[in-house]
This record gives sequence, structure tokens and C-alpha cells, in this order.
Amino acid sequence: MSDSRGIRTRTVDANGLHFEVDECGEGDRLALCLHGFPEHSHSWRFQLSMLASLGYRAWAPNLRGYGNSSRPHGTDAYSIENLMADVAGLIDASGCRETILLAHDWGAVIAWYFAMRAPRKIERLVICNVPHPGPSVGRKISRDQLKKSWYIFFFQIPWLPEKLLGRDGAKPIGEMMRASAVDKTHFDAEACEVYRHNAAQPGALTAMINYYRALVLGGGMARQKALGYPVIETKTLMVWGEDDVALTKETTYGTENFVRDFTIRYLPRVSHWVQQEQPEIVNAMIRAFLQDEPVPELKWEARLTLPG
Repeated sequence: MSDSRGIRTRTVDANGLHFEVDECGEGDRLALCLHGFPEHSHSWRFQLSMLASLGYRAWAPNLRGYGNSSRPHGTDAYSIENLMADVAGLIDASGCRETILLAHDWGAVIAWYFAMRAPRKIERLVICNVPHPGPSVGRKISRDQLKKSWYIFFFQIPWLPEKLLGRDGAKPIGEMMRASAVDKTHFDAEACEVYRHNAAQPGALTAMINYYRALVLGGGMARQKALGYPVIETKTLMVWGEDDVALTKETTYGTENFVRDFTIRYLPRVSHWVQQEQPEIVNAMIRAFLQDEPVPELKWEARLTLPG
């Protein structure tokens, strides 16, 4: 059964796990959309039908540990290598002849490394509000960014983050997302309830936070750095909401040195939750990028508008 946007939910077996996947459209070209923390496949609800209209079979999986997808135990289960293997497994399971990868937040961390290591070929890459790891190497982290990154260090502490975020049935999760959005239109009670309910499932918060623990204390970031950051050959679009509660605009500077064919579009007065907050604008940019048309610039007048 499909919802009003034509989105249906199915289970896909990949990489030895079960993945709950929101799907829209048909065909043999896959648009794989990876969500972030503390999100859910629901975060791509505004993009799936647009991608389907372009002829893609659009999939938004709940990543391991999220929703009704498998929730393996232990920090090591959430290593960046396992997360990349999940993406490769989903691509294989689709049976599609080509793949584009769209990703936000933690999904974009996975996507950057996936594009670098290339375990499977991807035709296009769309990144929303997570920087490539390369430009930060050898560069002093700004005071502003250190202030914004406090939660990453906090998440390395055992059990305490789960206890605080899990209060009142994980109510702080939905509240945090709404509070950090600039335009709160798409963060109504219904949307916030999806994220709260997702985080309130037994073991979910630990799984979600284990992504950070595996990357930092688990050594995933160090292992990837040791492998180096080869130039990404995949044509890439980065869409960046400038009012990001977690990341400064400066973290994007220098990305063009690590991606052969790179386009970036900044969205002023838009938060970290960029594709949910301003879906019409972001969709117009993605659509143009996928159709080899000039990606429109954003301009501000009385409200957010696109040229033309």
C-alpha cells in the first residue's frame, strides 16, 4: 500500500541484515537516499516522489539500528566499514544497472567514504550538510566549530547520552530537531513524533550513538585517514544550509580539491535539516543536477525563492 506521495514500505535483505525501506517509483536506476542522526527514512519524504518522476526507483532505507531495520549489538557493528558494506549490499539487492547516492548528516559521512573507496560504482553523488573529511586535515579547527561539535565528545561517554536523550520516551529528540530548524513548517507534531518514536525503541538510541563511538573511539576515522582521501571522480553536488546548529560553513571550504567535478550551493537562513526544511528549493537543485542542467542559485527577497 502506498501513501499519498506514492511511497510504500518494504523489507530488503542486504549484507546479512534486514532493512526497512521506503520506496517510490520503478525501473533499473536506483536513487539511494541515506538519512542522518537522529533521523529516519521519513527525512527523505519530500524527495522520493521527485526522484521517481525522473525515472528512478527511489529507496530511503532506515540504516542499521534505525526504525524496523536490524539492530545489531556492540559498537563495532556500527563501524564505517560495516556501514559502507550495507550501502553496497542495498545496491546489489536492488538489481539496478546504475545508482545515484543522496545523503544527509551521518548518511553523508557514509556516502563520502563510499565515493572515495568505491566498493560499487555510483553515477552521481548529492551531499547535504556534512563536510568531506579531507579539507580539515592539517587545518586548525575553529573555536566556533569546536563549540558546535561538543555533542560528538559527549557521545563517547557510556550510557549517559542515552539516558538524557531517552527521557520521556525520547521526547528530546523531536524537540531538538524542531528547535534547531529555522523554518519549522515541516517539523510539526506528526513529523517530530516519527523521530521520537524511532529513538524510543528498545536499544535504538545506543545503536544510533554507536555510529559516533565507532568512528571516534572505535578508530574508524583514524583507519580511513590512514587510507588517504583519493579524489572522488563521481560528479557531486553539495547543498548546504548555512544556519547549521552542528557545522560551520567554513568546513566546506576546500572540498573542490577532493572532488573532480564539484558544485556547491549555499542556502542562507536554512538549518542543518536542509532537504526537509526547504524541499522545493533543494528538489529544484537536485533535479537540475541530475538532468545535467545548471544548478540554480538561491536568492533572498521577501522569502526564499529561486531565480526565474
